[in-house]
Amino acid sequence: MQYRNGQGRRREGAPMTGQPEYLPMTAAEAEQLGIDQFDVILVSGDAYVDHPSFGTALIGRVLVDAGYSVGVIAQPDWRSSDDLRRLGEPRLFFSVSAGNVDSMVNAFTPNLKRRSSDVYSPGGRLLRPDRATLVYTDRIHALFPKTPIVIGGIEASLRRFAHYDYWSDSVRQSILADAPADLLVFGMGERQVVAIADRLAAGETSLADIPGTAYRVEKKVWRGMDQSGYVVIPGYPEVKDDRYAYARAFALHYGEQDPVRGRPVAQPHPKTVIVQNPPAMPLAGAELDRVYELPYTRRAHPSYAEPIPALEPVRFSVVTHRGCFGACSFCALTHHQGRIIQSRSADSIVREVERMARMPEFTGVVQDVGGPTANMYAIHCGRWETAGTCPERRCIDCPTLGRSHAEQVALLRRLRVIPGVRRVFIASGIRYDLIPDDSEYLAEICAHHVSGHLKVAPEHISERVVACMGKPPRAVFDAFRDRFEALQEGKAKRQYLVPYLISGHPGCRMEDMVELAEYVRDTGLYTEQVQDFTPTPMSISTAIYHTGLDPFTLKEVYVPKGREKRVQRALMHYRDPANYGLVCEGLRAAGREDLIGSAWKCLVPARRTKKR
Repeated sequence: MQYRNGQGRRREGAPMTGQPEYLPMTAAEAEQLGIDQFDVILVSGDAYVDHPSFGTALIGRVLVDAGYSVGVIAQPDWRSSDDLRRLGEPRLFFSVSAGNVDSMVNAFTPNLKRRSSDVYSPGGRLLRPDRATLVYTDRIHALFPKTPIVIGGIEASLRRFAHYDYWSDSVRQSILADAPADLLVFGMGERQVVAIADRLAAGETSLADIPGTAYRVEKKVWRGMDQSGYVVIPGYPEVKDDRYAYARAFALHYGEQDPVRGRPVAQPHPKTVIVQNPPAMPLAGAELDRVYELPYTRRAHPSYAEPIPALEPVRFSVVTHRGCFGACSFCALTHHQGRIIQSRSADSIVREVERMARMPEFTGVVQDVGGPTANMYAIHCGRWETAGTCPERRCIDCPTLGRSHAEQVALLRRLRVIPGVRRVFIASGIRYDLIPDDSEYLAEICAHHVSGHLKVAPEHISERVVACMGKPPRAVFDAFRDRFEALQEGKAKRQYLVPYLISGHPGCRMEDMVELAEYVRDTGLYTEQVQDFTPTPMSISTAIYHTGLDPFTLKEVYVPKGREKRVQRALMHYRDPANYGLVCEGLRAAGREDLIGSAWKCLVPARRTKKR
C-alpha cells in the first residue's frame, strides 16, 4: 500500500503474494513462505504480538501490504550476535524500535526503582536492555555495517532532539546523534516506512526529504547549506548547561509539530546537526481503515510458551481514531500522534468487531472502543487539512470546534447489536470538558458502556496546578461530577468515578496537595489511580521540571523534587498507615497541623507517645 492516496499496489517481483498468518521470526518460517532474503527486518524490544496495538505487528503488516517481505527479531539477546544474525541481512533496511514504551519508563518506577517484570515479555520476564534503541542499533551496525538502519517507535520519536533524561538526571543528545542509524521515524510511521522502502528499492540513496523523519547533516555540509526556511534552535552545548536555552529550544520545536504549517527544525550537536522534517500528513479515514483491517490474529506468535501480559487487557479492544487536541502539559502526544483527529469509518470498526466476535477466545466483551481520548472520535475542524492547527490557541479551548458526540453514539449503538457481542466498554477514558451540558451522551455511556467505574482525568483541583497542567479548572470537574451523580439516582447498582490524579507535578506546592487530599476526603473519590509525575521526554511538563521555567513565557515555575515528591504522593494515600509519617510531614510543611487529630476533618490521627 502507498499511504499517499489510499490505493494499494504490489512491488514487481515481490516474494509474497499475501499476508502470512504471522510475520516470520525464523529462517524456517521464511523458507515456508518462499523468502530467500527479507526486504525489511523489524527488531523490537517487545515480544511479537500480532495485534494492531503493537507497533511491530502494525508496521510489519503495512509493509507486507505494500508488497515487501518482512521478518521480525523480537527481544534479541544483545550480548550475542546469534539472534541478530538469524534472519540474515535485509535487502533494504533494518527497522529498530525499543517497543511500545520507552525502555527506561518500562524498566523503572517513577521513584527510580527497577521494575521486577515486563508486561511486554513472555511470562513478564526481563529481556530488554536499558536504552534498547541504542543497544540494538549499535549491535546491528557492528554486524551489518553497510545495511541502512531506521530507528522509530516511541523511544526514538520522543528523543529526537536534545532532551532531559530523568533516569540520568541530565540533558542527553538527540538519540540520532548517539545511534549509528541512517534515519529516525517519528510519530505514527506508516507513510514513512513505505516511502523509505519504496525509495531504497528504487535505488535512491538520499532520504532526507521524507516528512515525519529526522536525519543527520555533517557540520561542514550544514554550514554550506542555504538555511533559510529552517528553524534553528539552540544546540546541545547550549541547552545542556543553560536552562533558558533549553526552554527556548523546546518552545521553538514544539511550535513546528504540525504537518501543514510546520517547518524543518535543526539543532546543532558537537559532531553533527540534527534536522527534523515537518511531521507526516495524518492518514485519511480510508487509509486508517485499511491499516486496522489487515489480518491481525490478535494473538502472540505461536513460538511463545508463556503468555504476554500486555496482550490480555487489549486483545479485544478497537482503535477508533488517532490524535488528541487536549494539549495536556504532561503528555507528549503533540510530538507523536499530533493534535489532528484522524477517525476511522464506522463501517470499518463494525467489520473489525464482527471478526473479533468470530474468534473462539471471544467471550462477548469488547474491552475498549476508543483512542487517546475516546470521545474525540469524529470531531473535526475544517481548517486542519488546509491550514493545520492554529498556532496561537489550543483546539480544546476553541469555541468554533464542533463537539458533537452523535457519530460516536451511533457507532456504539451499532456495535452493541452485533451478534455475539454482549457488552461494549469504553476503557480508554473520556474528556469530560468536551461533553456539552445538554448532551445525552453521558447518560448513554453510563447506561451501556461503563461497568462499575468510569475513568476520567481531572489530574488535580488546585487552580494553579491545573493551569500548569493544561487541564480545566475544578468547577468544570465539579459540574461533571454532579451530572454523573444525578444519573446514579434510583439505580440498584450504582457506578463510581475513578479519577486519574497526579502528585508532584511542576507548579504543585505542598498546600496544593493538601487541598487535593481534602477534596478526596470530602467527595469520597477513589485514589487508586494516583501517578507520581514522571518527567518523560518531550512533554511541556518535563521541560518545566528540568528548567523551572514555563518554556513559552520563560516565567519561573515552582518544581517539587526529591523527598517532597514522596511526601506529595503520600498525601494522596493518607489513609494508608504506612504513609503516616510522610503525611504528617507534609501537613506540617503546609502549616496544616489542624488536619492531624481526631476531629471529623482530620486526615490522620494524632499519635500519643507512650509513657515509660
